[in-house]
Amino acid sequence: MSLPNAKKLYAIIDGTWPASAKQVVGPWTVRLDGSGSSRVSAATAEMEVTADDVAEAADAMREAGQTPLFMIREGDDALDAMLAACGYVIKDPVNMYAAPAAEIATERPPPVTSFQVWPPLAAQAEVWGAGGIGQGRLDVMERARAPKTTLLGRLNDKPAGTVFVGVAADYAMIHALEIGNAHRRQGLARHLTRAAAFWALDAGATYLTLVTTQANDGANALYTSLGMTLVGQYHYRILTE
Repeated sequence: MSLPNAKKLYAIIDGTWPASAKQVVGPWTVRLDGSGSSRVSAATAEMEVTADDVAEAADAMREAGQTPLFMIREGDDALDAMLAACGYVIKDPVNMYAAPAAEIATERPPPVTSFQVWPPLAAQAEVWGAGGIGQGRLDVMERARAPKTTLLGRLNDKPAGTVFVGVAADYAMIHALEIGNAHRRQGLARHLTRAAAFWALDAGATYLTLVTTQANDGANALYTSLGMTLVGQYHYRILTE
């Protein structure tokens, strides 16, 4: 079974974590969103660009009340260098992972550890909020097309973690996996990832995918240990004004 490549995962991100609006500005797709999530607030180049094009996209983002932010994808080396020369700094280098969902859905979480919930409960919003995932990102989840769900994780009979999962085509993608500080290092993230894979299969997905920052050593170690494969990377360039 051939895993999705980086280009495919860029599309899956857009499909499962959608911006509130998009604008075509010259050679750019400019995403507009008030959530604070980089994935839905960044511009991407759809063809070769110039320094003047960079300024035009930056102006469009400023007019929308956003800080100029560009997503640097595979093959964007020239753009990356151009933005660096214009004073844009690297933000959040990201790893993208994928695996056949059936290879992750090999062991169900222990009883009363994971529950499928839609719409999210207040207890989940509290867990997300404690991790810096606020209402804006909950709004992204709300407008994502079905199939989609959240999973509530519990430990010691208490809400302890949560995650959003969406499907585009036959690819499921995990977003916003958050474990409460008091419940970390107890295996809940692993349980929720496996639960997401079981749900993905039931929703008709063939692959389970996700993205995580390269700086998140714990998450990268977890997904690697589960047998997921690194299939691509990207980062952002942001103008510090």
